[in-house]
Amino acid sequence: SGIISRKGEGMDTPKGMEGHSYSTWNSPIELATLEHVVEADGGNFDNVELIPSTVTDEVSALKTKQTDSIWIFYAWAGVKTELEGLETDYFAFADIDPVFDYYTPVVIAGNQFLEENPETAKAFLEALSKGYEYAIENPKEAADILCEAVPELDKELVYASQEYLANEYKADADKWGYIDPARWNNFYNWLNENDLVESDIPENTGFSNDYLP
Repeated sequence: SGIISRKGEGMDTPKGMEGHSYSTWNSPIELATLEHVVEADGGNFDNVELIPSTVTDEVSALKTKQTDSIWIFYAWAGVKTELEGLETDYFAFADIDPVFDYYTPVVIAGNQFLEENPETAKAFLEALSKGYEYAIENPKEAADILCEAVPELDKELVYASQEYLANEYKADADKWGYIDPARWNNFYNWLNENDLVESDIPENTGFSNDYLP
């Protein structure tokens, strides 16, 4: 994920957000992330105009200048701007600082369930893994399955998004679903150091590779 803006307005770097508006959902972690990258780039976060807003149509919001910049997942909203011919600038948080190369989305389960039903968890992840592997090898066919299940989706956008995501689902791993402990710990240590959690999160907690096929 990262920040998208209209092309040529200087927001292709975090410092460039100074003097421009940003649509925020006012999450402490969101704002701390943004402040971190702006300040690290030599900018002053106080000079970014924060507009409380939940943007549902990024293309319209940028075209009509409701806002200057938005936090997006590029695989959906960024691809949509390409399809609709809106020229944009974009920077990804992970490219600014690897601490923000955190895992998202994640599959979550309760500890008690995992302890009592390990084989069910393994069977579920095996099935889910097959689905993702199929989507990696067959993005158009996977998109067709999604559109059949959710017909109100924009087919062209789903196709383009899946083509983009096919190379991302396990871009840095030998197999789908594997969580690298160092990468995981990096982000949660940053949360601890910046007092963004009620109590510190110990390293190597909150994730497991034990249930993967």
